[in-house]
Amino acid sequence: MLTLLHNPRCSKSRQALALLEEAGADVQVRRYLENPLDEDELRELIARLPNGISGLVRTGEDEWKALGVSADNSEAVVAAIVAHPRILERPIADSGKQAVIGRPPERVLELVN
Repeated sequence: MLTLLHNPRCSKSRQALALLEEAGADVQVRRYLENPLDEDELRELIARLPNGISGLVRTGEDEWKALGVSADNSEAVVAAIVAHPRILERPIADSGKQAVIGRPPERVLELVN
């Protein structure tokens, strides 16, 4: 089973979900804005991402810029995402063993067996 951290308002997230469904993947959708990750979940997710914390934040968002946090400071990034889940890059597919950021959306297919 794959978990997709999903924002239905995001076209890339919708594309990733459609690709997974077309591929016949067993997908559990988690709307992370309604059901945000806690600190432990976020740290576990980061450990499964091939590039760790790199690319995990939507650095172009005004909300991120207003925080004044360095994207290189992993502790500050984790705290910022927990407090402001909207700055989390999306979509993210997670198999429980590996995770990928779906940019481009086709990347989520890397987790489909």
